[in-house]
Amino acid sequence: MTSPAPILVGNIGNLFWMRVDGKGSFQNSVQVKRCFQTMIEKGTRHFVVDLERCPIMDSTFLGTLTGAALNLREIGDGEVCILNANARNRQLLSSLGLDHILDVDNDGSRHQVERKQVCDELGKCNENASPDKVEQAEHVLEAHEALTKANEANASRFKDVIEFLEKEVRSRAVAVA
Repeated sequence: MTSPAPILVGNIGNLFWMRVDGKGSFQNSVQVKRCFQTMIEKGTRHFVVDLERCPIMDSTFLGTLTGAALNLREIGDGEVCILNANARNRQLLSSLGLDHILDVDNDGSRHQVERKQVCDELGKCNENASPDKVEQAEHVLEAHEALTKANEANASRFKDVIEFLEKEVRSRAVAVA
């Protein structure tokens, strides 16, 4: 298996900026989730996910971004803004109905000043500890549940995946106990 794409992060003005340097996938989505959780706990409410170097995202990664946006909605404040998405990623966001949950910048007009600062400011995310198999399975399940919560039409798309993952999580929990 190839190593997960690095996630670069930093504060740019009042924004927490996250750049995906490769494929957004289940392999780096736990790291992204932990990063969002840490920053939300610290009071950060405005996030940018920069997809300029991200050719594609899988459903787990998309669910992770969606879960963060839904958490901010529950808090009642904040946003997850998607910048520099290529046509394929924009189509994924749109077809899953996530462009109503995530603030997708389609015309490149958002955060112009911060875009110029970003290259000098980003460093690797410190949430590097690899998840164990139970945490990974639980995370993939949560990500897919977030996709169905964000858009009811996604329930039929991910029904089988969710059922499989629920069984997987139960069996792994029993094996650990």
